Amino acid sequence: MMCLKVETCCYLTKNCVVVHDCVFGNSYSDMDLHWEEDLRMPFFQQSNGSRSIHNVDQGVTTTIMFKIGGVESASSLTSIESKIQKVDGVDSITVSPLQGQIVVKYVPEIVSAKSIKEAIEAAGVQVTEFLEQEIAVCRLKIKGMSCTSCSESIETALSMVGGVKKAVVGLALEEAKINYDPNATNTDRIIEAVVDAGFGADLVGSENDANKVHVKLEGIVSPEDMAAIKQSLELVDGVNHVEMSTNDGKVIVNFDPDLTGPRSIISLIQGTSTCYQASLYIPESQRDTERNHEIRTYRNLFFWSCLFSVPVFVSSMVLPMIPPYGNWLSYKIHNMLTVGMVSRWVLCTPVQFVIGRRFYVGSYHALRRRSANMDVLVALGTNAAYFYSVYTVIKALLSDKFEGQDFFETSTMLISFILLGKYLESMAKGRTSDALSKLTDLAPDTACLLTINKEGNILSETEINTRLIERNDILKIFPGSKFPVDGIVVEGQGYVNESMITGEPTPVAKTKDDRVIGGTVNENGCFLIKATHVGSETALSQIVQIVEAAQLARAPVQKLADQVSKFFVPAVVLAAFVTWLGWFIPGVAGIYPKSWIPKAMDEFELALQFGISVLVVACPCALGLATPTAVMVATGKGASQGVLIKGGNALEKAHKVNTVVFDKTGTLTVGKPVVTSAVLFSRISMEEFCDIAIAVEANSEHPIAKAVVEHAKNQLPKHKTRTNNHEPVNDFEAHPGAGVECKLGAKTVLVGNKRLMKLFNVPVSPEVENYFSDNEKLARTCVLLAIDGKVAGAVAVTDPVKPEAARVVSFLRSMSIRSIMVTGDNWSTATAIAKEVGIENVFAETDPLGKADKIKDLQAKGMIVAMVGDGINDSPALVAANVGMAIGAGTDVAIEAADIVLIKSNLEDVITAIDLSKKTISRIRLNYVWALGYNVLGLPVAAGILFPIAGIRLPPWLAGACMAASSVSVVCSSLLLQTYKKPFAYSR
Repeated sequence: MMCLKVETCCYLTKNCVVVHDCVFGNSYSDMDLHWEEDLRMPFFQQSNGSRSIHNVDQGVTTTIMFKIGGVESASSLTSIESKIQKVDGVDSITVSPLQGQIVVKYVPEIVSAKSIKEAIEAAGVQVTEFLEQEIAVCRLKIKGMSCTSCSESIETALSMVGGVKKAVVGLALEEAKINYDPNATNTDRIIEAVVDAGFGADLVGSENDANKVHVKLEGIVSPEDMAAIKQSLELVDGVNHVEMSTNDGKVIVNFDPDLTGPRSIISLIQGTSTCYQASLYIPESQRDTERNHEIRTYRNLFFWSCLFSVPVFVSSMVLPMIPPYGNWLSYKIHNMLTVGMVSRWVLCTPVQFVIGRRFYVGSYHALRRRSANMDVLVALGTNAAYFYSVYTVIKALLSDKFEGQDFFETSTMLISFILLGKYLESMAKGRTSDALSKLTDLAPDTACLLTINKEGNILSETEINTRLIERNDILKIFPGSKFPVDGIVVEGQGYVNESMITGEPTPVAKTKDDRVIGGTVNENGCFLIKATHVGSETALSQIVQIVEAAQLARAPVQKLADQVSKFFVPAVVLAAFVTWLGWFIPGVAGIYPKSWIPKAMDEFELALQFGISVLVVACPCALGLATPTAVMVATGKGASQGVLIKGGNALEKAHKVNTVVFDKTGTLTVGKPVVTSAVLFSRISMEEFCDIAIAVEANSEHPIAKAVVEHAKNQLPKHKTRTNNHEPVNDFEAHPGAGVECKLGAKTVLVGNKRLMKLFNVPVSPEVENYFSDNEKLARTCVLLAIDGKVAGAVAVTDPVKPEAARVVSFLRSMSIRSIMVTGDNWSTATAIAKEVGIENVFAETDPLGKADKIKDLQAKGMIVAMVGDGINDSPALVAANVGMAIGAGTDVAIEAADIVLIKSNLEDVITAIDLSKKTISRIRLNYVWALGYNVLGLPVAAGILFPIAGIRLPPWLAGACMAASSVSVVCSSLLLQTYKKPFAYSR
């Protein structure tokens, strides 16, 4: 490893200090830096369910996606992964039960796709389709969308691009996420398809951006220099792709963080020649840039339109009533053509065709793709007013008896009010993603690099950008500063405020070997931590990714807006035409009295005013924004409180929940069992018993297994005859819900519960039964160890109940939600725990597949079930439930299977998730009531239903103002969800 030479160091603004090893292979012996291999696993797996399989040498890999069926019924996710792990050549696996797919990365030279398919089917899963391809993902910022029909048009256009597998467009987020085959298409073609559909598109990012470093080069004098740098970079192990821009001297390097890092890449470029200077370049966030640009554009257009529309309005409505000015405006240039008409025409034309150009462009593209949107309505309405006004000008010029009135103020004021509405709407929509923006801003911008020698002595400190931090760097965190990345405490102790990530208000004590999360704040003390997760691997980055995906997901309740949008605009155009006919024909026929017609108007003009008002008062935007804006705010708010909700579908299902099923270990209990007693039932010694327990249970990740291992390790030093000469463990196999089986030399060893003993016909003596009975009455779990078919010993394990468990169950009961416990533990222990927390219904001694079956039994009785679990054994049940909740960050598979991820291990977040979903759905319904009610009431009023009765008429410019206000009001209604607070009982 090379040291990065740094010329200067700033000590005034240091947030943290980073230490990196200057000597390859340093053991950090003086600092006792010893780390477990599993620390490299991310807090949240980026793939949400991937397993890294270490049976692949370096080689060219490809990706294949298997469409599967039957996961929700009887398939075990662990079994699927176990089968594939045994296949040589497999690099990684991503099991996605919610999407019904398995994605496998493998080396074709070692294994074929057919062999992988056979391995999956051998695990009991039906493969319905498999596609061998690379699957790339990109995100686009979409410009010009106004309603749901726009997003549907873009999705249709993208789906027609060869190589695009899936496209999701979010109206409120104004973004699109596209899955595509990079061998069949690219981002340029995808953007071109969006542009051809009549919308603007800019690339926000791709799935590989997290492992990209942007470098600014100085000192480059020729293309040969760039070629030399590119060639040098491509030879570096871990560099996947290099993009170079000779125009501005920028290099974009895509790398494998397991093999290299940004600091090493910059050092290598600088080492290529003394003439080159390489520095980190941070491109401006495309999302923020586009949002700010949109706000500025609408603001400027509105101000420019006011510059023309206000004089038009004043000359039409105000000045005619003031004698001196009115007389001047009424001055006749020729025949009936007045100064006022000409001045209004001159002022109105730039507004109509220059400032209002976007409405023409939007209408053209909408009509070209055989659809209609708000732009069509605005263009029709303003053009009707403008061109009729032009007709009156020409008529007045040619006739000395014409007494018609122009409507130039209608056109200009309409465009001005609509632009004002768009300006306010864009600002309000920007606020819907405030929570997400705050999350992305949590990580500090800088860190300080320390160089440490082989003896552990610090050689230097240097401040660097946080993006230059690499795995295994040592970070020194000062009081009051933020942790820049995830890591583990090497040295120091103190309290850390994790509220910005987990929502937990109480500072958490941290000491050596404790994990810390990037973005959290060190409240006191000084820490040295080792960076374990950087870039996209950090908890903060993955939380942001989950929230972004949730905000793009479309909720089922949005189907109402989707259906209405298909016929909304054509129906409004038809209604406007019928309105014009309904007023014009009766007026000409003399059906209504002439006194109804305002002064200086005739029947045609009155009917035209009503028709235009109908066109512009209708608002499809409000309907389209009702759901996505609420979902955006709710998911962001949930994330800020440690509740990650995977989109509107999860929200909609959660608000209907009437039954919550809890797992026991790690969910209702603390999840950190401790051994209370250990007894022997054979002639083996305690040290041999402990040695065997350590050897066998060290291969298990179950909390009880870890408790047994820890107890055994603590017991061994007490015995003088410890040998540690047992044979290696072979043929290790887990039996979910029962225990484990393995070979220890010539011995067959079983470690588990009575169900495992029964499975292998191991007799359980009355003495063992009494031991079980005595401990189960105390809510303790007993684990048996059998050697060659005989029980050799047992341990009793207790796992304390979480202090909030009883309160949560009670609160759920007050919400008319039933609580049930399902566990693989024995009936006596399960019943004791359930009684302690107040749960009446218990399912015990249930394996993972049995948990899923219990969920289905409850659903068959008409219950809407939420399953709360924390481990891989809960994954089938999480998938089977209407709403799966993975608590305490769970395992990566549990997170993938869950609809809602609860970052903390606090059960109160179950209530928060359900309560937030209820509040959100209520807000969405209120938005729909307002949006639909506005159109239902506004259209008849605009059509003149009140005019015969009360003489109330809605002028077109006022109708346009109402239309603009309706969209803004819906967005502001959704923003009220930002004031959400947890239920009172749990807000303390």
